[in-house]
Amino acid sequence: MSKPMTKTQLVAALAEEMEVDKKAATTALDAVCGLITREVAGGGAVTLPGVGKIYCRERPERMVRNPATGEQFKKDADKVVKMTIAKALKDSVNG
Repeated sequence: MSKPMTKTQLVAALAEEMEVDKKAATTALDAVCGLITREVAGGGAVTLPGVGKIYCRERPERMVRNPATGEQFKKDADKVVKMTIAKALKDSVNG
């Protein structure tokens, strides 16, 4: 398995794909990330066509166990960010 693409590598590839300089690509990437963050944090969802859907899901209060000590305790309800992958991306990965 190869290393994940870094932000610098992503910006360089985006700049090349958009035929703009790296500063403009960084601004575009930061804007998209900011929009996704605000929408999901506000309880909404964002669909990236061909990639997937990013959304926030609430988890109820539950009992959990500390694996080191075996102690059980109650964990408060919280929220978790989830992503479902688009069929187009799955198909392209699986060939």
